[in-house]
Amino acid sequence: MGSATRKALAGTHATLSALGRAELRVAEDLLAAGRVVGSSKQLRSALADAEANAAQKRALVEAVFGSKLTADAVTLLTALASNRWSNSSDVLEGIEELGLRVASESAPDVAIDRELFTIERAVASDPGLELALGSKLSPTEAKVKLVDRLLEGKAAPQTVAIVGHLVQQPRGRRIGELLRHAAEVVAEQRGFEVAKITSASPLSTSQLDRLVRGLEAQYGRALRVNTIVDPAVLGGVRVQIGDDVIDGSVATRLSSLRQKLAG
Repeated sequence: MGSATRKALAGTHATLSALGRAELRVAEDLLAAGRVVGSSKQLRSALADAEANAAQKRALVEAVFGSKLTADAVTLLTALASNRWSNSSDVLEGIEELGLRVASESAPDVAIDRELFTIERAVASDPGLELALGSKLSPTEAKVKLVDRLLEGKAAPQTVAIVGHLVQQPRGRRIGELLRHAAEVVAEQRGFEVAKITSASPLSTSQLDRLVRGLEAQYGRALRVNTIVDPAVLGGVRVQIGDDVIDGSVATRLSSLRQKLAG
């Protein structure tokens, strides 16, 4: 991620904070706008054009989306477009991230990230479901209908909107990766970082509390913990926080030992 994109993302976060409100409809509008931008190389290039000034980009957003989106969505999208971006792909990623953050803010009492994690685990354990949601050969409309059918009455509307968007615009990413990334963005907007802890058997409350306290002290922020029981790790724990992996599992240590002996 280039420095221009990092500054642009920080600017969009500040605009969302200054807005002081968030509604699901706004999140849905932003995600829909992202799909429109994603389908038009010309529009992506125009929004990322470093030679165009903020006024020109605002005019472009108004012309394309002004009559189609809620006022708040247009405000946020205009602020996003007015920033400088490293490339057109980053603009598309920025729109999606902004939509995810608005969705998170629109349901402060719902653990959307946990719902996304639960869906990710369900997909990971069911190859047929993973194929139905992630295959390029599956019609997009069929994927959206499947999401609605699976999640109706079982997940928050924000979660349904997010998953529905992800299957429509995967941008070359696998469904599991999409869900994990969305959960991380949603949790971050709430002030958390997601930690996935895998162990061979369930950890006791005291074991988990000690581990989480140590990790929070190490990372300097609150963690939202998702636990997975996987007998294949044999013993110990494996922790993943963002791109960081702390692997103290017995299975990994044995694998490392075998490689050393083989060498």
